[in-house]
Amino acid sequence: MEARCQCGSVSFKTPLDKPLALYICHCAECRRQTSSAFGTSAIFPRFPLPQAELLSCYTRPTHTGHSLYCYFCRNCGTRLIHTTPGKNVVSVKGGCLEGLDWSRAIHIWTKSAMVPIPEGSESFSEEPSESEYCTSQESLDQPPDAPGMLVGNGGWPTRENIGESASDTSYVKGACELSGKLGGT
Repeated sequence: MEARCQCGSVSFKTPLDKPLALYICHCAECRRQTSSAFGTSAIFPRFPLPQAELLSCYTRPTHTGHSLYCYFCRNCGTRLIHTTPGKNVVSVKGGCLEGLDWSRAIHIWTKSAMVPIPEGSESFSEEPSESEYCTSQESLDQPPDAPGMLVGNGGWPTRENIGESASDTSYVKGACELSGKLGGT
């Protein structure tokens, strides 16, 4: 799938023609991250980050103790990709993908929804437990052969390319792992 930021300075192609899963998250932090009623995360096998001069990153801790790297365009501010070292999947923000099929999206944190959930949609009042994820998701989340940073991503983010926000290590219970921030209510 073709993806790009709003201004077009950062563009890339996903490794598959469709995501492994698509989540529409209604938690407060996803709403804040997108300045909208919900956030979207299209899950893909990990792939090298786009080589773009204006791609920047900030990091934050997850409630499980990992670090989530949130990549965005420095020019227009569009959030593009979230990665967690040691996982074999990445989250591409749904709004930057061309031709995304929204019909099979899984709605999570629906107890906080600001808009109606489409009838017949798979949904969870909070984040699904690990056992509720499909088996392919569970296997993709296993660490790669050599645990650490994502292959081909240009290295670990550093203070120079993520700024001072990396020092914020506050934890909030009930976090959506897809949002880039913590806090599920």
